[in-house]
Amino acid sequence: MNKHFPAGNKPVKLYGLPVSGHAHRAELMLALLDIPYEKIDVDLMNGAHKAPDFLNLNLFGQIPVIDDNGDIVSDSTAVLVYLAKKYGDGDWLPDEPLGAAQVQRWLSVASNEVFAGPNSARLVKLFGMPLDYEAAKTKTENLFATMEGHLQANDFLAGKSISIADVACYTYISHVPEAGVSLEPYPAISAWLARVEAQPRFVGMVRSPEPEAA
Repeated sequence: MNKHFPAGNKPVKLYGLPVSGHAHRAELMLALLDIPYEKIDVDLMNGAHKAPDFLNLNLFGQIPVIDDNGDIVSDSTAVLVYLAKKYGDGDWLPDEPLGAAQVQRWLSVASNEVFAGPNSARLVKLFGMPLDYEAAKTKTENLFATMEGHLQANDFLAGKSISIADVACYTYISHVPEAGVSLEPYPAISAWLARVEAQPRFVGMVRSPEPEAA
């Protein structure tokens, strides 16, 4: 168990959904830090995320949310920052300005390019969301072209060791074949994914069927 997790504390409650990449970011971080946690599925299809009890946890009605023995944190990247600061060492989120800025840069990529690219394309293919698939696929390919060059020279996104930047970006990129986008043209990205997956206590997100090639 994580040495910073107080003895006698209850496991952290993680409100999410098995197929949510945002929720998986939080779960992956909890697992990598060896923090006891309990998963609580939120029935989005039936509007459980808009129920008063859930809105008391997150007024925006979104997953994930964690309840760390009364400390409530919502938003996937905010959860990563919280867990790194409370239970991690300095490598996960450096205190020094340059290191912190490098991590923040990739958290912004996770919330923008990854969200609008791999995440949105997956939402169309898996869940039939009314989004512009071709635009999302183009954004994905543009992002991957940039990341491929970066990862040819770097083992991890924001430094020499894994950080919350990698956790934030990992899931939707790993699952991009579910969005009908192949990772085969991107060997450096694939090698980075493998390095993340090789971390002690790594847990993956459930895999969904990949769409058939056109």
